[in-house]
Amino acid sequence: MNVLEILFWLAVLLIAYSYAGFPALTLLRGVLMRRPYQTGDITPSVTLIIAAHNEADVIEAKLQNVLSLDYPADCLNVVIASDGSTDGTNEIVQRYVGERVTLLALPRQGKAPALDAAVKAATGDILVFSDANSMYAPQAIREIVRPFADPSVGGVAGNQVYLDPERGTGGDGEKTYWNFDRLLKEFQSRAGNVTSATGAIYAIRRELYQPVIGGVTDDFYISTGVIAQHRRLVFSADAIAYEAVAGETGKEFNRKVRITTRGLQAVLSRRELLNPFQHGFYSLQLLSHKVLRRLVVLPLIVVFVLSPLLWAKGWLYRLALLGQLAFYGLAALGALLENTRLGQKKPLAIPYYFCMVNAACLVAAANIVRGRRIERWDTERSLPAAETPGTPAMPTDRTI
Repeated sequence: MNVLEILFWLAVLLIAYSYAGFPALTLLRGVLMRRPYQTGDITPSVTLIIAAHNEADVIEAKLQNVLSLDYPADCLNVVIASDGSTDGTNEIVQRYVGERVTLLALPRQGKAPALDAAVKAATGDILVFSDANSMYAPQAIREIVRPFADPSVGGVAGNQVYLDPERGTGGDGEKTYWNFDRLLKEFQSRAGNVTSATGAIYAIRRELYQPVIGGVTDDFYISTGVIAQHRRLVFSADAIAYEAVAGETGKEFNRKVRITTRGLQAVLSRRELLNPFQHGFYSLQLLSHKVLRRLVVLPLIVVFVLSPLLWAKGWLYRLALLGQLAFYGLAALGALLENTRLGQKKPLAIPYYFCMVNAACLVAAANIVRGRRIERWDTERSLPAAETPGTPAMPTDRTI
């Protein structure tokens, strides 16, 4: 076996571990190494926090959604930290300001300072964080606080559920990805901790909040702060937040680049969690889930480049090249037919989404190498998705 063959098979092993080995290990561990925790029908005081920038299109629906949730009114209040909004967001929120709603009209400074300001204004024992365009199921708050009946639990990741896409190949691909990610969260939680929470819905004990540093994904940084303080971060499948799938591809690609750049920077900021002597299996979980998966584009490139060079070495290499050409051909066709009914079919949507995400990860990795940080976020939205019974219509992109 020559050097090229060794490199080829090392790259294949990395790809196989990232997409199959790690998920299989997660599922097996969730079955064999159960760590149950207590839950209870409790109603602690809750402050729901939303950092918003130019959310006039959705903020009123969000407030109406939150104020109608099935949770004692005297135990739930909302803090809206408006980060330099100029589109009428503040004026809309002002109509709701009162005993249960607080508006912080802040100068434009970024999401991290806005979140820090909101937490300082919070009064609840439990902080629930949400995006402005994430609409909660009626029981969402009741469900997300139930695990806090166990003193070992410091944070709870909620369940982000995507609505059915009406158009766009990226939507169906993203929905498939998150359905699989949700399964991993369930089994991670059974055996220990979920890797991190998603910004649509998660909660932590107020005393565990750590101020957010710039240039990172805030949901990752805040939720993993619970684990850094040696408390559990678990998953609640019944604490549901509804979101719409991705909208326009160009905007979604840019969003993926921002999220992944900030996500990799966030892992660097929490690099102490990669120490297995301090955090055990979670360190491998974090490395596999948030680093290797985001950098798997590199071994994918290696395999693609080496396959034709190894054509003469045997049928396996020929099959590898032909398989890649077929897969990437489907992805290209998915891109061309993005806004057609055919383009929404999974045989085209999933390869297209896979390639789009990995291309965004490549750009993000380059950003990290170059030291490029993304400190602020902007709202990018397309037309609303169709309504789902019991939930308001959703915009097709969320802020990060």
